[in-house]
Amino acid sequence: MAEVMPPGTGDAQSRPPDTPAAESRKIDVLEHSRDEGGRPITSNRRLFMQLVAYGGCGDTTALVDALGSHAIQGALYEDVSDPGGVALLTFSENPAYFVDDVRRCLRRTPFAGLVPKPEYTMFGRTYALGHEPDLVEALILRPIRRVLDPKLAWVIWYPLRRAGSFEQLTPKEQSAILMEHGGIGRAYGKAGYLHDVRMACHGLDQHDNDFLIGLLGPELFPLSSCVQRMRRTRQTSLHLERLGPFFVGRVAWQSAAPAP
Repeated sequence: MAEVMPPGTGDAQSRPPDTPAAESRKIDVLEHSRDEGGRPITSNRRLFMQLVAYGGCGDTTALVDALGSHAIQGALYEDVSDPGGVALLTFSENPAYFVDDVRRCLRRTPFAGLVPKPEYTMFGRTYALGHEPDLVEALILRPIRRVLDPKLAWVIWYPLRRAGSFEQLTPKEQSAILMEHGGIGRAYGKAGYLHDVRMACHGLDQHDNDFLIGLLGPELFPLSSCVQRMRRTRQTSLHLERLGPFFVGRVAWQSAAPAP
């Protein structure tokens, strides 16, 4: 996969003008931002994450042993709302990893004997907001670091779908609403209460949600408090069509950090 690169490099300079093939190549699937000097940067790298949940687990240790033997990258959570509930979060830059490796592990004992909870299945991809000076850090390294941080033992994962009313707003109105909403999360982060992981899931979610959010922190209450405060924002109170279901759990296992 290509590293971060300035726009206009590669085969873009050799495109023939105004032909159907040239028009098709104008479709932009890169992540865009600007470096510390304000220069445009792009990347074709992003991280995919998947959460799958189960009930009927009587022995979390057996799951941990299985994950270790399959060298799965991710974290296992015990469900605070279900004494037999667990959820597995996995991640990779290559979506084939979930079909080739994660799927193989989950189809074998002891995961094969659990009761699936498909309503909690979540799948998304990291994305750039446009003001990240280091796209590899923002899209790949930081989300992995947060998911594997042993100090961030409590988690809340949930999907959301924006209402069509948000898309009808002007870019300026949208920006003001997002700044209000995001400011709450940044304040909690600066205070050391939580860190978040944000992913887009357009076309990837079984319920047609737009985003997948993970709140991770050393204690559970601040995560709930953050959600409560965000309810008052214009985005949540006026421009959300759907929120949840919420998976709430505590880390039972985390894989080792991947090699650089």
